[in-house]
Formats: sequence, C-alpha cells, structure tokens
Amino acid sequence: MKLAFRGIVFFLALVALGSGAAPSLAQEGPLESNPPKDVTPEEIIQRFATKEKEFKTARDQYTYRQDVKVETVDGSTITGEYHEVFDVIFDDKGKRTENVVFAPQSTLEQGGLSMDQGDFEDIRHRLPFVLTSDEIPEYNILYVGQQQEDDLHCYVFDVAPKKIEGKKRYFQGRIWVDDRDYQIVKTYGKGVPDIVASKRGKDEHLYPKFTTWRQQIDGQFWFPTYTRADDELHFKTGDVHIREIVKYQDYKRFGSNVKIIYEGKELPNAPKPDQKKPNDQTQTPQQK
Repeated sequence: MKLAFRGIVFFLALVALGSGAAPSLAQEGPLESNPPKDVTPEEIIQRFATKEKEFKTARDQYTYRQDVKVETVDGSTITGEYHEVFDVIFDDKGKRTENVVFAPQSTLEQGGLSMDQGDFEDIRHRLPFVLTSDEIPEYNILYVGQQQEDDLHCYVFDVAPKKIEGKKRYFQGRIWVDDRDYQIVKTYGKGVPDIVASKRGKDEHLYPKFTTWRQQIDGQFWFPTYTRADDELHFKTGDVHIREIVKYQDYKRFGSNVKIIYEGKELPNAPKPDQKKPNDQTQTPQQK
C-alpha cells in the first residue's frame, strides 16, 4: 500500500464464509517450546517442504474463485474500499488464466491509500504462501515449539528471508505444520520488504500483517481458504487502519496431462470440467 496523492478443518463455522462475515476460527492452545519427539526440526522442514512442492503443483491444476476486499477504516466507518472477484480457470488450450467477474471502481484513495504492484503480488503469491524445497535455501527457518489448533497438533516455525534480492518480494512471519500430514495449515506474517520514504521524496509502500488458514481439499492437499488482515500502517504522514478479507472458494481439479505426485504416488487425472463461468453465488469448499 502507498499513500494516495490527493493535494479446516480450522473453521468452526464455514458457512460464515458464504455470508462474508468473519468465521469462527480455531481454538489455539498455548505455544509449548518443547522439542519434537522422534523427529528433528530439520526433518520436519524437509518433509513439509516436499509436501509444499506437491501442493504447489497440485494447486496449479485446480480452478477456484478468489474474492478480495481491502478497506480503509476510521473508527467504525469504512472510508475506502477495493473489491475484486476473479476466477482462476483454464482456457480451451489448457492455459491457466484469470477471469474477472466483479471489480467496481476502487474508492481506496478516499481513505488515503492506493494499491501498488507489491499489493497485487502479495494477494496472488504471499497471502497463500507456499514454502517448497526450492525456496527453502532463501529463508532462515527457526523451530519455536508446538501448538494445538482445534484437533490439529502443529509444529511451529518462524520464517524470514536470508536476504532481499533486487525487487523480489518474500514472506516473513510464522507457519504452523500439521504433525500428521506434514503440511502447512496456517501462516501469519506479511510480505516484505516495506519501502520507507527517503529524504529524496520516494513513495512509502507499507504492507499489513495477515493470517491465512488452509483447509483440506479432496482429502489430500491443504489449500488456502481464508485470509484476514487488520492492521495499522504507520506512514510518516500518519497512521492508516486497513482491513483485508480474501476468500478462496469452489476448488475443482482441472483435467490435464500434468502428473500430480502425492506421497510418492501419481494421482489420476480429473475429468475436464465445464469452463463456463461459475454463477456469482459464493460457495464454500466442502469440509473434510
């Protein structure tokens, strides 16, 4: 965000996603710093990174709807809003593409902000954060303990980029890894780096902290289903309160010739779905 120039199984109530209301979220237990049993932190990292690579390949073969809403808030008053709904689909040649189905004129500038390229990158890549074996060398990953999330027992790690390369954006924050499936089921953090205003008058670009919850889809992969941010961005000219809600809905596997390997076994191709535009009713992935 920059200042505008003007002068699961984690959900206890998944149906709340359909109404646009915030869902009841997981009951968290205390964070316990005891080391894992019968496995080392390094082995956990290796296992979930391998699963994340499988997850990334699999999600690239799914269609879904993404509903993004960004608001600036003053007390209880919404002062500006950006809202976009788009379907991630495949064209008749099997190429992955986006189809925007709802995008009214943004009023964020009325609240003092505007979306920048970093925001759009974060919406598509950092909010549904993936940490595969290919990205592991770019990050410092520190085991911090274990925590219960509803009926899931999780290993908890802090993640930060080792260094910032050029204009590339990274994730910095905390991840929760299910101790049974060794998949990331929750993330909390933000996209980095922020760009702080310089004496030469360079624009400030600041980004909110967010939490993303995943849900098991098709009994195999933990896909992101809900992201929420509620943060104060501390610009040099003043603070701006921002809220974000991102919903990922109606996951359907697309038939293709791409092989998806899960736990060392190739999954059968799904039948090719009808590529007609889904109706505009909000749908919620089925709880497993």
